[in-house]
Amino acid sequence: MKRAWIGVLLLSSSVLAEKADRDKPTQVEANRMSADDARRLNIFDGDVIVTKGTMRLTAERLVVRQDAEGFQFATATGKPARFRQRQDPKPGEKEGIWVDGEALRIELDDRNQRIELFDKARGNRGCDEVAGDYIAVDQRSDFYEVKGGKDSGAKGRVKAVIGPKGAAEAAKPGCK
Repeated sequence: MKRAWIGVLLLSSSVLAEKADRDKPTQVEANRMSADDARRLNIFDGDVIVTKGTMRLTAERLVVRQDAEGFQFATATGKPARFRQRQDPKPGEKEGIWVDGEALRIELDDRNQRIELFDKARGNRGCDEVAGDYIAVDQRSDFYEVKGGKDSGAKGRVKAVIGPKGAAEAAKPGCK
């Protein structure tokens, strides 16, 4: 049973996170949990809630597996699955910007430090918002890619809203 909790640590290793979040305990709530230590697989089912510091993930199902080298891979599914987390403040800022997103499926890859949102994907960072059928975030390079599709609306096109920056952003209603 001890190893079952290891599988959830991936959700806290995000480069997007506040550094202080890494030292916080990971808490998981679900209606059911199963662990297969031989396959290094943990499954949480039913109203899953994962919290660690400022990070919160909600999903209907969370599957976490770990490879032989200790890297973790997680898939959260829901209608939609959602996450929210505060970034570290940038120079000159008092507090970090909130990042949140949702999709029908969210995949986290610890080895490649990559997050992918599939199907009806949406992401916010401060006052900036993107929506499409697929969003990928490479956390090492801070590179984002958004693709449209039949379910992303507006004839499969990508939608982006780029908000004001700096002090004006913090004062604007509706910014997260």
